[in-house]
Amino acid sequence: MCKAVANARGIPVLTLHRDLFRNPLQSAEASRFGALLLDPPRAGAREQVAQIAASEASRVAYISCNPASWARDAKTLLEAGFRLESLRPVGQFRWSTHVELTSYFTR
Repeated sequence: MCKAVANARGIPVLTLHRDLFRNPLQSAEASRFGALLLDPPRAGAREQVAQIAASEASRVAYISCNPASWARDAKTLLEAGFRLESLRPVGQFRWSTHVELTSYFTR
């Protein structure tokens, strides 16, 4: 959907389905993008975040369903020079204590 809307407006967007747990973007690949968006499984994105931290990427949007794995991955980004610009909890499941975290990092 995102690609279709972007193409209709003449905005270049690269979309790719890839198992980032088994085959994370390498730091050189991550450096090619103006911004990166992550929405990993509950275990987080340890190896992918390590590659992003080693890259020249300057903007990362990270959505997480697990505050513990988010905290671990956020620490890696912060240690690599990123700043947490915003963090917002989203309670999207009524009658549940489950919370999604949306965050934005820059460097």
